[in-house]
Amino acid sequence: MGAEIKAAKASLHKWEEPCISYNNGAGTVFFSGCSLKCAFCQNSQISSNGFGASVSPEKLGKIFLSLQEKGADNIELVTPTHFLPSILRALDNTKHRLEIPVIYNSGGYELTETIRQLEGYIDVYLPDIKYFSPDISKKYSAAPDYFRYASAAVIEMIKQTGKLTYNEKGGLIKGTVIRHLVLPNCRHDSMKIMDWIAENTSSDCRLVSIMSQYTPFDFIPDAFPELKRRITKMEYNSVVRHAESLGINGFTQDISSAREEYLPIFNLEGIISQEESL
Repeated sequence: MGAEIKAAKASLHKWEEPCISYNNGAGTVFFSGCSLKCAFCQNSQISSNGFGASVSPEKLGKIFLSLQEKGADNIELVTPTHFLPSILRALDNTKHRLEIPVIYNSGGYELTETIRQLEGYIDVYLPDIKYFSPDISKKYSAAPDYFRYASAAVIEMIKQTGKLTYNEKGGLIKGTVIRHLVLPNCRHDSMKIMDWIAENTSSDCRLVSIMSQYTPFDFIPDAFPELKRRITKMEYNSVVRHAESLGINGFTQDISSAREEYLPIFNLEGIISQEESL
């Protein structure tokens, strides 16, 4: 991606974790591009194919305020890292006018130096920890050093946000929610991630969201036949039970959430106005 912000959608999103989308929905802004090359990415239209429209920092700030006016529970920045300098300019222009939290939704593959730049801007971090094994992260995301960077970044996020804090409606206004998507044939790797979380983070400072929504798409390379199926109940439940045995608190999903209708449709909603599209 270039230096100019590119985004694909800005709208209210009601399908996040209950403490994130607790009333009208999260005010999500989906940015184009990504620092990872996940073979199974559900958002490949924007992460790999570059779909989106150019947005100035000034316009992005207006988008934040528009989402707030629509009743958004928060402003959720989705895969924003590669546009960070411009996003910080947009937040500098609008943070004092935002009465709702700002959420940083990240794939987890972050430099701790980057996360330190966000201190004072971000209220809630929503990172993935996708893999423990460097072999698996290299195979599926071209990032053999994924866990080394993701684990350090998550520690820095938790250090910044501190203890989980909620508003009167149960919405998270301060804290970190670690997401993990269970993949086919990878349940033992998932369990190692749960072990690390239990050993290295405090339950009063983070929640864990264990996701079952893995959806196999036609574009998955033939080199990965194991990814061309959904996960089984046994795979998912074994990870959940392991997390429970470690005292990990957070969220789980029904196995039926692995359905394409739950995935976002990228159509430049909230990014390009009707006047601009004429």
